[in-house]
Amino acid sequence: MEKLKKLPDHPGVYLMKDEAGEIIYVGKAVSLKNRVRQYFQSSRNHSPKTKVMVSQIRDFEYILTDSELEALILECNLIKKHRPKYNVLLKDDKTYPYIMVTTEEEFPRVVITRRIKKDKNRYFGPYTSAKAVRETIDLLRRIFPVRSCNKDVREGVKEGRPCLYFHINQCLGPCQGNVSKEEYQAMVKEICKFLDGKHDDLLQDLRTKMAEAANNLEFEKAARYRDRIAAIERIRENQKVVYTSSVEDMDVIAFAQGNSNTVAQIFFIRNGKLIGTEQFILDDTEDTELKEVISSFIKQFYSMSLYVPKVILVQEDIEDDEVIMKWLTEKRGNRVYIHAPKRGDKKDLVDMALHNALDALRNLEDKLKREEARTVGAVEQLAEYLELEKLPFRIEAFDISNIQGTETVASMVVFEGGKPKKSDYRRFRIKTVEGPNDFASMAEVIERRFRRGIEEIAELKRQGKPLEEGKFSKLPDLVLIDGGKGQLNVAVEVIRKLGLEDIPIISLAKKLEEVYVEGKSDPVNIPKNSDALHLLQRIRDEAHRFAISYHRSLREKSGLRSVLEDIPGIGPKRRSALLKHFGTLEAIKNATIEELASVEGMNKQAAQNIIEYLRGE
Repeated sequence: MEKLKKLPDHPGVYLMKDEAGEIIYVGKAVSLKNRVRQYFQSSRNHSPKTKVMVSQIRDFEYILTDSELEALILECNLIKKHRPKYNVLLKDDKTYPYIMVTTEEEFPRVVITRRIKKDKNRYFGPYTSAKAVRETIDLLRRIFPVRSCNKDVREGVKEGRPCLYFHINQCLGPCQGNVSKEEYQAMVKEICKFLDGKHDDLLQDLRTKMAEAANNLEFEKAARYRDRIAAIERIRENQKVVYTSSVEDMDVIAFAQGNSNTVAQIFFIRNGKLIGTEQFILDDTEDTELKEVISSFIKQFYSMSLYVPKVILVQEDIEDDEVIMKWLTEKRGNRVYIHAPKRGDKKDLVDMALHNALDALRNLEDKLKREEARTVGAVEQLAEYLELEKLPFRIEAFDISNIQGTETVASMVVFEGGKPKKSDYRRFRIKTVEGPNDFASMAEVIERRFRRGIEEIAELKRQGKPLEEGKFSKLPDLVLIDGGKGQLNVAVEVIRKLGLEDIPIISLAKKLEEVYVEGKSDPVNIPKNSDALHLLQRIRDEAHRFAISYHRSLREKSGLRSVLEDIPGIGPKRRSALLKHFGTLEAIKNATIEELASVEGMNKQAAQNIIEYLRGE
């Protein structure tokens, strides 16, 4: 490859691409020249996973950086953006819940959120369990009477009648002027200390305030502080003291690798006490060295974590620990250490985390085995009930979505072996149908999908290439249509006209969950509690969700485009670039001038126009 000869001996990030131009791997390098060439050297002892990846590389790009540290930061951002197939990945960080203290407001609230914005609010997390977050917020509201309403509460402005929480002493009633802004903000600082795990500092502050209130004969206020102290001490007593030779904040991380997944167990230790734990699942880590798994997890977790401790303990040393420590030091503001202890109390901590990770991995693998057996059983049941000649390993489902006939779209979702194969999902904008006509829309999308498949098969055969390389060349063992007999007949007519006689086609009518098949007027009798029907319902619901999400995104972009049309200096090309880069009006509104100006075709003046217009509105 000519590009390999021209690689610079310089720090940077490289992006490996497959034949379709999709980014399949992102990595960083001190020397791009040396690192990228290693992938293509036959003498290198690559893992099976790396060998498969290299066989799929058809091109690569690289981005130069001024240092390895800059390369690491860019690598984290690109992995988060592109989620490449062969990188070790946490699930999409947008799905993780956070606790947000709305410190931008005069009288803040404590709420759950899944989006971190560049604002003045305080965020705590990420957490893996939304249930645990809700329980924490409920606990906080019992200890600290913080408001939970959505009112725009301001000092000196009375807002209607007080709510039930005020009457049961779970809100101080700022909407009624019952508490000053200063007193309320002091309580919010206590909440933030609690969420930071600084319970000892918080208790000391509360005891001081209780004594002051008692000295001033404010016995009701002193009693409230006393109750908070008692509640926090009960929580602290339940926390296990796991490390007493140091009061440094530390995270202890251990990894248990299974056949295809890895469980990461984190212990959060603050002031010598274990204040919380989290478990994360990393998919498709077979044939990946533990060092790489640890390094990838640390980079991804702390790129989205809002707090970095002074010490991070792991079970094995990693190769790029120096540059990662430098990055985390900058993020924290003072020195951060990553250490793999070999003996003593810290080693005991890592071993305890590993024991928990191994236990979680065993439970995960047992669950996956049960689900696998149930899924295989559902596919076999389905073949039996539908009297199919072969198992419906690949099922494709189609759904139509529109609102009053506008922006009509269709979805195609794919399940293989009873599990979603999201890489094969497809979305369609309806082109030939005017108004709300689901039958005609279904006919269009079915014809487009299968005609494209037939053409791709012929072309791939002509080129002597495997059929798997096409986007539509893999035909289904079963087609599922969302709807009744009318939608089914439309699909049957189109597919048979294209000469595809061997693909079974069924429909699932939502009202009575009846399954219709070609050539029969009455529905097939599939028991309502059977795994086979539950599988069809899952696939149908996934097709509906996918269609709705696409329709919603188009409507949002259409509204955003109309807003951008009114901004001076923002023409069609800039609108298109902004839509592609940011996606939503909220994201554009919250962007900085520098972020807007960095979009292709933009400059600082155009970025300034956007900010003035949107924030002016």
